[in-house]
Amino acid sequence: MYLNTLQPAPGSKKKSKRLGRGIGSGKGKTCGRGHKGQRARAGGYHKVGFEGGQMPLQRRIPKSGFRSRQALLREEVYLSDLNRIDAEVIDLAALIEFGVVRANTKDAKIILSGELKRAVIIRGIPVSAGARKAIEMAKGKVEA
Repeated sequence: MYLNTLQPAPGSKKKSKRLGRGIGSGKGKTCGRGHKGQRARAGGYHKVGFEGGQMPLQRRIPKSGFRSRQALLREEVYLSDLNRIDAEVIDLAALIEFGVVRANTKDAKIILSGELKRAVIIRGIPVSAGARKAIEMAKGKVEA
């Protein structure tokens, strides 16, 4: 193999179409731009999304959607999830340890959904009013 014999693979280099080289080329005179108009002229083009002065689509449609960055660190814990935890005192560390909430969770709140089958002590986790009542009915305790 010699440097002077190297050449690109067949079909990998496509020749560009030569414009404005006579009527026989098929792209002579107007060079495929048609007659007159903004797009036919040099430098004549408009910005992306421009609709000729009509209100563009991206401004006609209302804004929607929002993803709270705080919501990624907060979770709700159902009352029935507490049955999976094998500890007497339940705090955020216990919730993470038993896989009830994600490891990067900063805040959690216990809400009333399902039922609690044993007495537990909740420490340092906010509790909804209904969940507090259910925990106390199961002979449990909620500490601040």
